[in-house]
Amino acid sequence: MSRVADVLERLAQTIAARNSAEAGTSYTAQLLADPARAAKKLGEEAIETVIAALGADKDALAAESADLIYHWLVVLAAAGVSLDDVAAKLEAREGTSGLDEKASRSSPSATRE
Repeated sequence: MSRVADVLERLAQTIAARNSAEAGTSYTAQLLADPARAAKKLGEEAIETVIAALGADKDALAAESADLIYHWLVVLAAAGVSLDDVAAKLEAREGTSGLDEKASRSSPSATRE
């Protein structure tokens, strides 16, 4: 297993453990208790990651990416979606052109960019 996979798995386990923590003692527990807030934070971190990507500071991009991944994992946990669920979707797309996969989606938003 890669270092990233190991870290993601440990972080996902820590987030799951915080589900039973008091919201007053854990930021993660606060986010898990308020999925809308967690989703908003994910959006904020996505924007900050984009801004960092446009700059020349690799450290800032790495830091914002870490924040983004943390909040993404919290949103997944709040929704009851596991990393294995995400992996299954990725595996199903393996070997398929990104353009072909995007065209196969049924939602009208799939063609926007």
